Amino acid sequence: MDRNRQSYLYAGLAIFFWSTVPTAFKIGLGELDILPMLTIASMTSAIILSVVVIIGGKAHHLRLTTRKELLNSAILGFINPFLYYLILLKAYQLLPAQVAQPLNMIWPIILVFISVPILGQNIEKKSFLALIISFIGVYIISSQGRLFKPIHSHLSGVLLATGSSVFWAFYFILNVKDKRDEGVKLLLNFLFGSAFLIISMIIMGKFKFEIGSKGFISSVYVGCFEMGITFFFWLKALQLASNTAKVSNLVYLAPFLSLVFIHFILHEPVYYTTPFGLIIIVSGIFVQNFRSKTTV
Repeated sequence: MDRNRQSYLYAGLAIFFWSTVPTAFKIGLGELDILPMLTIASMTSAIILSVVVIIGGKAHHLRLTTRKELLNSAILGFINPFLYYLILLKAYQLLPAQVAQPLNMIWPIILVFISVPILGQNIEKKSFLALIISFIGVYIISSQGRLFKPIHSHLSGVLLATGSSVFWAFYFILNVKDKRDEGVKLLLNFLFGSAFLIISMIIMGKFKFEIGSKGFISSVYVGCFEMGITFFFWLKALQLASNTAKVSNLVYLAPFLSLVFIHFILHEPVYYTTPFGLIIIVSGIFVQNFRSKTTV
């Protein structure tokens, strides 16, 4: 198999697993509170990433980590998985999966605006157009099939789902600025994130909880395929691709594929406004990407 086919194979695996995660979120939240679920998922991810780092022969990088790098990992771990997923899972708790998942997708556009104070970049005028287009998509999805009536979704859930994109964009920028090995960075992020989650559970007295098989399996699944090994499938796809832009654009198939799992496993009726709004949001992202390419 040539490198290009391998690239699409890895990309396909990543997209498949990412598209199943919203369903896993809702199943897990049906039996577990947010903190226990996220703690199990984060610890699972840390274990998997430890294995990946060891097998990849990069464990020695951990010993070479400086205090400054540890502090950076602690900050990143506080943002993701701790803060980002607490916000996102609360949104999933309040909203149907088909609404919560796509509202988080506007982060590439939010990224442009956050880059101004952090990276000193300028905002193109048309970036505001992309933002407006994407927020039109957010409104359409939030209407839950009642397009010409006031937003039907839980307003707090909508604000949390869209707001989580701000934290992800912020995390993305800080992570890109950190030039350490990706696997090592992720492992330390999740070790610190797991520590923050365990401390939070102790403070809030959440260690006494009943856990069903579905809740536990879903949490482990999220740790494996949302936070853990799927990242390496995606990274491998980009490394093998002859055209990274084409492979990168495939990620926008994930939310549409998610609707299939959400409908047939969670039995949510898919509102016509969900795929319609998704198309609008993705269009806004493509507008932003097109502008970026033309100005390079």
